[in-house]
Amino acid sequence: MKAQGTVKKDAVRTEARALVHGPSYMTFDDVVADFPMTHINTRPPNVPYTPWHLLEHMRITQRDILEYIEDDEYRQPDWPDDYWPKPEATADAKAWQKTIAAFRRDRVALEKIAANPRVALGSALPYARKHTLIRELLIVSEHNTYHIGEFAILRQVMGTWPARH
Repeated sequence: MKAQGTVKKDAVRTEARALVHGPSYMTFDDVVADFPMTHINTRPPNVPYTPWHLLEHMRITQRDILEYIEDDEYRQPDWPDDYWPKPEATADAKAWQKTIAAFRRDRVALEKIAANPRVALGSALPYARKHTLIRELLIVSEHNTYHIGEFAILRQVMGTWPARH
């Protein structure tokens, strides 16, 4: 019986890690692939932010949750100002790639936490007893999934998908 419990526990951990990585139907990497640099600062119709703003928001929010999990001296940023770039902020290709690389790096860090068998997914965070690690991983997953879908729709509206889509 013990082996079954281990398998089940590992299956839950595997699923938690997969949730952090992103939805199986369209991933972060899918939606940012081949995005035309000429449109990273373009505001789609009736949208107050650019594609880069949205990616930067995803990066900032994911980073915030990673810090919340890891930093016992965590200080919550101000909402919404600290979770979005300034409306007038723009990016160049280097900043775009930096945002994407940082998002991926933090996502890998969260995946490692989820995959670590020494970390109890259901236990309360030591410095935030009302929240568990699995709760924070689910928040990351839900937030990223929502915005991945939003980014895909923005690409459709903007006509920035490659011809093969």
